[in-house]
Amino acid sequence: MTTQPEFDRSLLEIVSNVDCLRLLRSIPLGRLVYTHAGLPAVRLVNFVLDDDTIVFSTGPGDKLRAAERGDVVAFEADDVDLERHIGWTITAVGHLSVATADDTAALRAALPLRSWLPLDDPQVVRLAIESLHGRRLLPWAQRPRTGV
Repeated sequence: MTTQPEFDRSLLEIVSNVDCLRLLRSIPLGRLVYTHAGLPAVRLVNFVLDDDTIVFSTGPGDKLRAAERGDVVAFEADDVDLERHIGWTITAVGHLSVATADDTAALRAALPLRSWLPLDDPQVVRLAIESLHGRRLLPWAQRPRTGV
């Protein structure tokens, strides 16, 4: 049994949670969106997925402080083909946390968790996904012709 794709008001395909996680696993870089001094801040992070948790390393600074506070943040990752005008975007929302020393050792042993920056004392941060939304721009021939 095949299910018909669902589309939003902009005629973008709505991506299921299972496919959102699959797509997130396919790329190494995303954007962490958090609050700094009362304003939105966006930082690129290289990440991996551990089941339905986003995991990344960071050094001392704003991202680590947000994790220590358990802030609610957003995370976005995408992949776009500029020539063919297709692609997808995934947004996850949840609480940040700092992994304990034991959890850090286990995560480092099990996951390809490598920072792209040289960090003296990297901390492992987790984003427990509480909300996940994905949209995909399909090839022209697969796009719906009228509004939904």
